[in-house]
Amino acid sequence: MIVISDTTPLISLMKIGQLNLLNHLFGEVQIPSAVFEELISNPRFPDESRQIRECPFIKKINVTDTNAVNLLRRSTGLDAGESEAIILSDSISASLLLMDEAKGREVAAQMGIQLMGTIGILLVANNGNLLSKDQVLECIETLKITGRHISDKLYKKLIKKLSD
Repeated sequence: MIVISDTTPLISLMKIGQLNLLNHLFGEVQIPSAVFEELISNPRFPDESRQIRECPFIKKINVTDTNAVNLLRRSTGLDAGESEAIILSDSISASLLLMDEAKGREVAAQMGIQLMGTIGILLVANNGNLLSKDQVLECIETLKITGRHISDKLYKKLIKKLSD
């Protein structure tokens, strides 16, 4: 299984101390160079930068089709990380793209790319008995407190699936 990640799911999982879920669920996770740079370049987050640099299951990949990345950026308004993640996922026929941003998800879905966001990761972890229902809910509350937007619709859908 080839899994590619955009920036936001990684940041979210680091905020809740659950980055290792990716290793348990997927093994290696590949990130394009632009995502890697986004994750390590902010001087306000040295711990997160170190965590990404030293993470044994996150592998930085160079995207070779820069023309496709630039075209996608110009035509959609997506940032470099989202564009590279989509182009990389498409070019290597990745099994799954981890992405939270609505516009990027819409573009990737139109291209036939399988998607999962942070909430989906937490739900799969719950289904695999890696996190309890209470732990998932605690993670969601922490994400909300740290400024991650989670729509009421998505939150209600999560609660329903955790109750099943």
